[in-house]
Amino acid sequence: MSPPNLLRTAHYLKSVHELHQLPPDDSREVAIAGRSNAGKSSAINAICDQNGLARTSKTPGRTQQLVYFQVAPQRYLVDLPGYGYAKVPPGLRDHWRGLIEAYFRTRASLQGLMVVMDVRHPLRDFDRQMLEYGTARGLACHCLLTKADKLPRGQAARALQETRRAVAPGVAVQLFSATSHQGVDEARATLTGWLALGDAGA
Repeated sequence: MSPPNLLRTAHYLKSVHELHQLPPDDSREVAIAGRSNAGKSSAINAICDQNGLARTSKTPGRTQQLVYFQVAPQRYLVDLPGYGYAKVPPGLRDHWRGLIEAYFRTRASLQGLMVVMDVRHPLRDFDRQMLEYGTARGLACHCLLTKADKLPRGQAARALQETRRAVAPGVAVQLFSATSHQGVDEARATLTGWLALGDAGA
């Protein structure tokens, strides 16, 4: 029997386009990054068990700011823009890049980074850049290889092992499917632990 889902309370708080719009830097928060066609919104919805929490769209690039979801007082999930694929003007893409770089460099509340990758196309340039930001900060990093249901079990297992060998030591990698719910409990447990949900004062 799965433990209670402490992320079901997540709700939209605000969208951040400039650093000064961030909540006070005295919380615990986790960043979730992924190329715009990697299934990031579907993963967030499955993990939080809320179909409409993060917007899903057939048009990649809908997340255009840092989107804050509040789970509990001073506990946040932060959905980062996936500028690696989004069809947006170069100036906006450069703004996103600068915003994300500054966020990783300065945000004391940041506890961990979850990078969402399509199991059929893992570790693209955007994914590697996000992991570099996370490891440079000494953050816990966890990769979701999404859409695992799209591959035969053997191919998915090979992709998992190849990705584990390719990432930096200490970076966790798992298979995930929002459709079949494979790996949802594992991903949920990771986020719950990083946010210290259920701890005294959380």
